[in-house]
Amino acid sequence: MSKQIRNGAKGALLDVYEKAIEELITIVSNIPNSALTVQLDMKTTDVNCKTIQSILSHVISSGYGYAISIQNLKFKNLDRPEKSFHENVSEYIEDLTKVFNFTETVFNEIHDQELEQSDNALKIKTSWGQLYDIEQITEHAIVHILRHKRQIENIKINLLK
Repeated sequence: MSKQIRNGAKGALLDVYEKAIEELITIVSNIPNSALTVQLDMKTTDVNCKTIQSILSHVISSGYGYAISIQNLKFKNLDRPEKSFHENVSEYIEDLTKVFNFTETVFNEIHDQELEQSDNALKIKTSWGQLYDIEQITEHAIVHILRHKRQIENIKINLLK
């Protein structure tokens, strides 16, 4: 990914987001392709957590969803792309990079003063009913990646020994 100095609150959010994605890429980069579709948790009902493949597809789809939600605050013209599943880790790494690049492009149209909003009419209503301003949804996107990175780290420790 690009290594550049970003300024302001927007720059800080993008830097932390990029770092989270880079850390996830590092964790998944040595996972064998054959491990992507191994059923990990027989008890979970969450289809996004049954395999490493489903986790990564969920993270990428969500990343686009967050960025598109931000973009649609101003332009209201994009739909979230369909979730895609890959058979090889390198394709997921490529998609993670594309998610960040797309998010960075969306942020080109955002100014620091737009990040925090107290007016609910200027917030994003998520599919789960929360209202977030741009800063909050971006922070959520960062933590979302970190939570799934932790999940995959634990999978590697416990199941892919």
